This record gives sequence, structure tokens and C-alpha cells, in this order.
Amino acid sequence: MTALGIDLGGTKVEAALLADDGRTLWRRREATPAGDYDATVRTVLALVETARGPAGGPFSIGIGTPGTPNADGRMKNCNSTWLNGRPLQADLQAALGRPVALLNDANCLALSEATDGAGAGADVVFAAILGTGTGAGIAVHGRVLQGPNGLAGEWGHNPLPWAETGADPAWACYCGHHGCIETLLSGPGLARDHARQHGGALDAVAIAAQAAQGDEACIATLERHASRLARALAGVINLLDPDVIVLGGGLSRMPHLYSAVPALWSRWVFAAGAAAAGEPAGAPVRTRLLPALHGDASGVRGAAWVGRGAGV
Repeated sequence: MTALGIDLGGTKVEAALLADDGRTLWRRREATPAGDYDATVRTVLALVETARGPAGGPFSIGIGTPGTPNADGRMKNCNSTWLNGRPLQADLQAALGRPVALLNDANCLALSEATDGAGAGADVVFAAILGTGTGAGIAVHGRVLQGPNGLAGEWGHNPLPWAETGADPAWACYCGHHGCIETLLSGPGLARDHARQHGGALDAVAIAAQAAQGDEACIATLERHASRLARALAGVINLLDPDVIVLGGGLSRMPHLYSAVPALWSRWVFAAGAAAAGEPAGAPVRTRLLPALHGDASGVRGAAWVGRGAGV
């Protein structure tokens, strides 16, 4: 059966129809109606309706969302805060008159990349989204790990490991805490850090572009960001020891991350195990850091696989 995936992001809502063999049959993006729950639901419904034509027959529906549902079905932990407390899955199912599968967007990324992406064939894949927010999902032997609270991979709402007082600001996060990884590693966090250190109002895209042209302030901002990402992922390696870490989201398109971060993270990855195994101290970390093979389409592909797997 054809599978429709919808990725409900902070800035865009993307839909894609996948054939049984993973080919993309149709794809469309709409701007996310930020702050407006009812308009967000209408946008998703309109994409489902538009997909009926190219589908040409029955199709499953899977939705990738920020956050996860509570036990009562109401959304929680969404950086798209207008979704929090709302019964998104129930509202969509009532409007469509049919079941809809729903999964956290970072879990969708992990599933997509573990199925036929950069982590295909790996035992453990940690997939991090660096975009409007910062989250992650975990796939073990090709299956998403969620946990009893639906929190597996909620990496962005832990404090930055080995934070340096004064150098790594402990900004307030929408979750109610201070110093969350998300506040520093997301696109808005990168822009805020640049403004704090150098002034101006450049977004992440402009900072990366100007750094590529040799702008010293922008280069310094990217170096601080890479150091923080290396520390944050070293904590993941110490806890989970994944075979592959896959980066998705808008910031994953910055090519320097894939050399700069692995060059730094061994400083914080626990190396006693390597030495005990007869390897030299400071042996290279075997975990691979890779961009999502399917790029910014990976989340929507994972959503489609979720719907197909759930038979909806």
C-alpha cells in the first residue's frame, strides 16, 4: 500500500507519498501556521486531501510530531508550544474518519535512517535533529526505542555536559528549566549565541554563509557550537555507545560538523574501556557521525514508515 507521511515541523509541514519500494511518488511543503492550533490541523487535513489524487487508491497515514502524547492523548514536550495539551491525534482521526499513526519527529528520523538511510544495517542508531528545536530518537536493530514515558532520546532537554561557567550560558528553556542543550544547539540558539558574543541579528543560515566567506566572528560562533555539540554527543556515546549518530534538521547541512565534532569529542568520551582492551589511550572513537542520507526528507519518510507499519 502507498504510505503517506507528514512531518509537522516548527516552520514547515511536509507531506510525501512513498511507494512500497521507498520511491517518493509525491511531495509537498506548506508553512507551519505557528501559534495557531486549529490552522495547523487544517493544514495537515488539506495535505491529506491533496494526496488522494497522486495516491490513486488507499494509503496509510503517519504523522511525525514534535513532542509525544500523554497517556490521555494530549501532546506534551512540543517546542511548537501551541500543540501542547491538545489531542492532536484524536482531532485528526475525527476529522478524517480513519486511524492515523503518530510518532515523535526525531523517532521518525531515527526509523528512516535506520531503515534505508545512513544508519542502515547498524545495531544502534542515535538520530539528532538540529533545527528549530533539538531532539533525538534511538533505533535499535531497526526498531524505535520509546520507553514507558515516550521519552527515549529526549536529549535536548538535558543540561550541556562539561558546561563552562560564563562561556556556555544557561538560558531559560520553554520546558521550564535553564541550560538545556536545545537552547544552545538549535538554530535559534546558534543565532542567539552569535548576537550575545558579536552583536547583530544574523540567523543560522547567514552565520554559516558568512563563516564560509571568512568572517571571523561567524567562524568563532560555529566553533563554539561545534564544541558544545561535541560535548553533548560525547555524553550520548558514554551512555548509549551507538554505532552511528545521524544528524538531521537545518543545521545538519553545515559540512564542518562532520569533521570538527569527531575531532573534539574524544576529549570527553570515556576511554578506560579502550585502554583495558589493550588499545592505546586516546584510541579513536568508533562511532560514526553522518548526515541524514535522505536529508530533510528523512523525517517525512520515517512518518510514512510508521503509518505503514501500524497498518493505518
